[in-house]
Amino acid sequence: MSFEHSQTVTTTAPTEAVWALWADPTTWPSWDPSVVGVVLDGPFEQGTTGTMTLSGPFEVPVVLAVVEPGARYLDELTMGELVIRIDHVVTALPGGGSEVTVSTTIEGPGADDIGPMVTAEAPLALAALTAAAEAAS
Repeated sequence: MSFEHSQTVTTTAPTEAVWALWADPTTWPSWDPSVVGVVLDGPFEQGTTGTMTLSGPFEVPVVLAVVEPGARYLDELTMGELVIRIDHVVTALPGGGSEVTVSTTIEGPGADDIGPMVTAEAPLALAALTAAAEAAS
């Protein structure tokens, strides 16, 4: 089974401001209501592993599967037989500002059931992320 969800928003913030928040996991709880905390076992680069504490609270292993500095990162969370991949992409807009897309894919038993719960707060997270990026720029 699999589940997919994607949302794109635009912001007046430059890509650098969005990336600065993404690349600093200590900020994640301030703009993502489902994240309580993140501890990475190394730098924010491809292959780094760690632990994400989600509201509940419960801890899940996380790996930065893809990191393209300034443009994209994809993190993978493993919850039993479920694998949750969250792809974050920021691109500059020609007239200034940025386009931010966050896409979630969930694979495994019960993905269709858990997917809406996992992504329920995604619009709030994107709104808070872009507001924080705008305030910082």
